[in-house]
Amino acid sequence: MSEPRKFTRTFTADPAHIDELGHVNNSVWVQWIQDLATAHWDSAALPEHREAFFWVVVRHEIDYRGNIAAGESALGTTWIDGEPRGAKSVRAVEFTDASGKKLVSARTTWAIMDRQSGRLARVRPEVLANFRVET
Repeated sequence: MSEPRKFTRTFTADPAHIDELGHVNNSVWVQWIQDLATAHWDSAALPEHREAFFWVVVRHEIDYRGNIAAGESALGTTWIDGEPRGAKSVRAVEFTDASGKKLVSARTTWAIMDRQSGRLARVRPEVLANFRVET
């Protein structure tokens, strides 16, 4: 049995991230979701998998429950949620504030692409092996 290996990274809101409501704009959260997923891939994928494949987003489902202002930070946590289906894999993402309150949660669907052909590729178990912990 295996469990997803979680990956975390802290994001701090800059003044440029703030919208007219005085908190992080929704488009910034989407960028942070992508940045977190990319950093997770870069940190856990084997070099030969990073050279052979890349991922593209095909769907975002995002729930906004809270927010932060300029100078405040959010802890982003992500993991692969469930088993891949064909070329697609679902990634869960949560952002929490300094007190642990959930600010944003998302489920994003990513498709894996073969760099050489530029076409979709089936997600192979060995590609996601480093994103799981054996229990």
